[in-house]
Amino acid sequence: MPEIWGTPAGDPVAADGGVSDDRILVLNPVSGNGDHRERIRKVAAEAGFTVLETCAAGEAVTFARLAAKAGADVVAAAGGDGTVNEVVRGLAGADAFEEVTFGVVPTGTGNNFAGNVGVESVEHAFEVLMGGERRRIDVATAGDDELFVNSCIAGLTAEASAATSTEMKDRLGVLAYVLTGLRTVREFDALPLAVEADCPTDEKTWSGEAVMVLVGNARRFPAEGRSQGNCEDGLLEATIIERMPPTNLLEEAALHRLFGDETEHVTRLLASELSIDVRRDESVGFSFDGETEEYDALTMQTNERVLELAVGENYEPNPG
Repeated sequence: MPEIWGTPAGDPVAADGGVSDDRILVLNPVSGNGDHRERIRKVAAEAGFTVLETCAAGEAVTFARLAAKAGADVVAAAGGDGTVNEVVRGLAGADAFEEVTFGVVPTGTGNNFAGNVGVESVEHAFEVLMGGERRRIDVATAGDDELFVNSCIAGLTAEASAATSTEMKDRLGVLAYVLTGLRTVREFDALPLAVEADCPTDEKTWSGEAVMVLVGNARRFPAEGRSQGNCEDGLLEATIIERMPPTNLLEEAALHRLFGDETEHVTRLLASELSIDVRRDESVGFSFDGETEEYDALTMQTNERVLELAVGENYEPNPG
């Protein structure tokens, strides 16, 4: 019989329903710089959470599914955006969105999703889990079995994320992705794409060569300021960065105008459903909350306000 290792007691509990605690924390002990394990266990124990610690990729999906099936009221993810994605996938696999409250404890490198939902630190995360406001947010699905709660990215940013070393992330944090992207841009081949968006008022299409495609659920891609998108409106926020000379791309990034409305190389779309067709023989890597899979065509859609989430005080239900 498989086992899940939990705390505070530290004894194994059977995977066939032995997880009986109301509050479960799925912990990725190697996210970020990997120095948070004991700190998280201590704070979690004080808050009455049982900790299920992962040892391999994909285990967070299994742990979250088993915890939900065993009747947990709250299932939270301690890790980065990839861990968040796995835990939500586990809840989806248990068909538990209606019964379980989800939460995030930020211990990754960027923690973009946590920041977007108003969770500022480990200690603040447990305050939010224990007494924070609950909101129902959208969950986006893609292809046959992908989902994302924060964003889906293809192109230069996804390539940079995959090429950024763990050592660089540890030393530089989020800046590591930016530096890798700047190093990659001159060698990057633009993506020939056709995009169809089912928008609120009509259908819109775009085709051409893109450097990046960024599709946000809880995330948007502004020139500056907070990156929170509206994740309660049933819409995806798509930003397409068209191919341009590398010198122009670097200049616009340096001026913080890459995603600005005044930039002629940027197309923005709001859509309840978005289809992307890759017009080349090779497939393209799409990063779902940081986890990359290859596709030559992909359709994304939103499931409106299906997941109950514990949010911080700075979360905006309807960001401007």
